[in-house]
Amino acid sequence: MLFMVIEHFRGEDARAVYQRFQEHGRMAPDDLKVHGSWIEAGYARCFQIMECEDLATLQEWVLNWNDLARFEIVPVLSSKDTSEIVYRRLEQDTSLGTATD
Repeated sequence: MLFMVIEHFRGEDARAVYQRFQEHGRMAPDDLKVHGSWIEAGYARCFQIMECEDLATLQEWVLNWNDLARFEIVPVLSSKDTSEIVYRRLEQDTSLGTATD
């Protein structure tokens, strides 16, 4: 599964996070894949796309950092995968007629 992970740096201070990262790396389990990471201009938040099969893997990673950041974790689907689902539904709706027919 894909997840949008939003890290809110405690005290809006990224320095402690970067220091730990420099000393210890990402500290991620082997089965957690990071697709990309972006920091907002004010250094208050980090946005990441991560992938893992088991949510416990992501929770394990969060425990390594939750003293320095608060996390929002949102399951996401790519636009391509979402469009396939929506287009399939649109085709079904067209072949079955609409509720107003």
